[in-house]
Amino acid sequence: MNKIEHLGIAVKNLEVSNTLFEKLLGVAPYKTEEVASEGVKTSFFKTGESKIELLEATTNDSTIAKFIDKKGEGIHHIAFEVGDIQAEVERLKDEGFTILNETPKRGADNKWVVFLHPKTTNGVLVELCQEIDKNE
Repeated sequence: MNKIEHLGIAVKNLEVSNTLFEKLLGVAPYKTEEVASEGVKTSFFKTGESKIELLEATTNDSTIAKFIDKKGEGIHHIAFEVGDIQAEVERLKDEGFTILNETPKRGADNKWVVFLHPKTTNGVLVELCQEIDKNE
């Protein structure tokens, strides 16, 4: 794994939270997008070499909606940048981690993403991210 790519924070209202994080970090989000397949709207803030991703549910049955219903707003996941997501999935499976989606799927911010089950990572949802090649 190369570095922490971003921290994902579940929020009830993206617009309100964007204003809060603009004040906190002193910068506006560099990107806002909807990931319909996941039922979320996201915004990204750069802070140093890392990023903060805010996630708002767009459907009542999305993972983010369920997370907020159960735990409230807060840190949802930690994402790590990897160079070869498929090789990393195989390595982590061999190490005994439970992979939630073994086939990478398109996520926000032009990334392939795979998630590890929190039961195998001390209760933390872990996301692996790899930049999508412009030709894909």
